[in-house]
Amino acid sequence: MKLFDCPHCGHRLYFENAQCLNCGSLVLYYPEHARFALSGVDGIFQCTNADECACNWRAEPGQAFCRACVLNKLIPDLSVDGNRRRWIRVEAAKKRAIYSLLAFGLPVAPKQNPADEAGLAFDFLADPIGGGPGGERILTGHDNGLITLNVAEADSAEREKRRVEMGENYRTLLGHFRHELGHYYWDRLIRDAPERLAAFRALFGDDRADYEQALQTYYANGAPPDWQQSHISPYATSHPWEDWAETWAHYLHITDTLEMVRALNFPLGRLATMEPNDLPQGDTGGEPQAAPSEPSAVAESFERILARWLVLSEASNSINRCMGLPDLYPFIISDVTARKLAFVHELLTHLPKETGTNRELARAF
Repeated sequence: MKLFDCPHCGHRLYFENAQCLNCGSLVLYYPEHARFALSGVDGIFQCTNADECACNWRAEPGQAFCRACVLNKLIPDLSVDGNRRRWIRVEAAKKRAIYSLLAFGLPVAPKQNPADEAGLAFDFLADPIGGGPGGERILTGHDNGLITLNVAEADSAEREKRRVEMGENYRTLLGHFRHELGHYYWDRLIRDAPERLAAFRALFGDDRADYEQALQTYYANGAPPDWQQSHISPYATSHPWEDWAETWAHYLHITDTLEMVRALNFPLGRLATMEPNDLPQGDTGGEPQAAPSEPSAVAESFERILARWLVLSEASNSINRCMGLPDLYPFIISDVTARKLAFVHELLTHLPKETGTNRELARAF
């Protein structure tokens, strides 16, 4: 993530802004160029969801919705008290997740047919009132490009309760989106690519292991005592698919946060050595943004990115402790986990791109 400029007065804007607080101009986020534009000017019009869930993205040309909202299949029942507030929070997290996907030039397109493997769709649902016939709850997950999220996760108290119940160190809406999107892009990028699949299995394990049985075993026995030597989280030990999704999510956490650090120009130890093109850039004179796969951005190895992340995470954890807060990044990155993160890095930075879009994958849609 980066900082943005008001297209009218040049004042600082943040990703969720819909109005410049300096000049009062109404602005909309322009995802194709990763910048803000003036609302109502040169064909830039707001998404239909602007008044529904505080969407601040421009509508797609000739369309009612923006590139993010068009992916929604089901939204929560807005007649239920609190659901609109929950939906607003969910959408804000979803848009941050999509920002990273677009920055890496990944294909982001709506699912045209439920049976199609390609294309994304989102269901934002709430638990049935009374818990359902058998006390059923809506589970967050991914199925063939459809990502379901329980909007109860938008309530901090409920999310914290579930975090404790699940024995997790970290649980956020953005983390959910990045994890589930990891499952989707495994299907798109690895499953049908023999060389990538072989490299994946050598590092993460054999994905052909029975998934349901693996999850049952994990929930019955938990992670092995030495899980931190080779996994980023206990849940990553349950199955290679979950290991991948957790690793993918953490790679996006790392790159997104380091991009903001560069935008803020934090002179923090080795972080001060960051080069101008380390991470995804935003708008450069109205041209499509530079994706991390371009040579200037790939020049440095993942080891240098990781070195700066370790400095930042240690500093951030220390600051949080001074405020009596939990660690911002309560994870250990072992040598094995670092190699897994590097695998994601190499995958995302070596996909063929054309103006920020993966041509090979775009044809699959």
